[in-house]
Amino acid sequence: MGIDNSQSRERAEEPKIYLVGGAVRDRLLGLPVVDRDWVVVGATPAELLKRGFRQLPGDFPVFAHPHTGEEYALARRERKTGSGYHGFSVETGPDVTLEEDLARRDLTINAMAEDDQGRIIDPFNGQEDLDQGLLRHVTPAWVEDPVRMLRIARFAARFDPWGFRVAHGTHGLMKKMVASGELAHLQGQRVRQEMEKALMTDRPWRFFQVLHACGGLKQLLPALAAQLPEGGHGQDAEARPWQLLRRAVAADAPLRLRLAGLLQFAVDEEHDAGKLVEWLGLDRGTAALLREWLRLRAMLETFVPADPDIWLNILNGFTHRREELEQLFSLSMPETAAELLPRMAQIREVVEQIRGDELRCQGWEGRSLGDELRRRRKEAITAVLEDAS
Repeated sequence: MGIDNSQSRERAEEPKIYLVGGAVRDRLLGLPVVDRDWVVVGATPAELLKRGFRQLPGDFPVFAHPHTGEEYALARRERKTGSGYHGFSVETGPDVTLEEDLARRDLTINAMAEDDQGRIIDPFNGQEDLDQGLLRHVTPAWVEDPVRMLRIARFAARFDPWGFRVAHGTHGLMKKMVASGELAHLQGQRVRQEMEKALMTDRPWRFFQVLHACGGLKQLLPALAAQLPEGGHGQDAEARPWQLLRRAVAADAPLRLRLAGLLQFAVDEEHDAGKLVEWLGLDRGTAALLREWLRLRAMLETFVPADPDIWLNILNGFTHRREELEQLFSLSMPETAAELLPRMAQIREVVEQIRGDELRCQGWEGRSLGDELRRRRKEAITAVLEDAS
């Protein structure tokens, strides 16, 4: 396969189509190519529509291929016009070159293209950075878009098993971005979206470590950053949040459990769960799981296996999410979960046999019904605990 490092700005007579971005990167790494994105140079929207492409909604011209459905974007250039990642003007047209389009991308390893002959167009030496395992910015304009901070942290998590690291100069730009206040313009929902992608990698803690090393985590999730050594750089390897994420990865825990488990460490008195839920735009199920995890953590801080009140409080808080309670318990107390989970199952079985509707039939009602229900369930739990001792 040849490599073409030319940076010609001459416009082609006919539109040219290039495979770009992650598909090129992953193929060079020998990884499966899941999604393919294309860029069209030297064309107008009218020309693509004439060829049967369907224009997709959005701020700039992107089209769906009439047969494959894959996305084809017109080559574009960007210019910073305001704050945040929406503060850009986008220009498209037949005069926009491939190099201009690649220059607006976040990392050199994502700024490569492949033509229809299989030749790599690599004006920013992305292939060399792939070989060296470097996550490097394309141009100094990298600092203009705060989303790039999240994306480089996500790529650090995804490619950590291959030894990828943030380039020194790029780390400097990240610190500059933090100091400029650009992160204040990030919307919580976008932070959550990038966080979710990172959490499903094999090394999700790297996402947060990279942000912490440049000071970004302190601005985005200050309560989480407060639990870590200043500056990061791997000194926090044994931090409680990362230990929990390692267990979650080993257990192949679902995203919702990983996200809620991590966010429990991002809540304190100043940043309560409600504020965090609203800012990140968590769905109702994840928000409920976060609150339950916080309740369970508070209970486990004074957990005594022989105390029936604690067992009853735990079960009362997780009546409708039995499987998730067991997962939370295993991730929170890995040393004793194997021993205690069978006991929990026994306790749940006897508790569920003591039902409120049956007590109503016996004449119990109002507050006395609740008191009697709790008394009988505690009595049944005590019997189970005594048999286990």
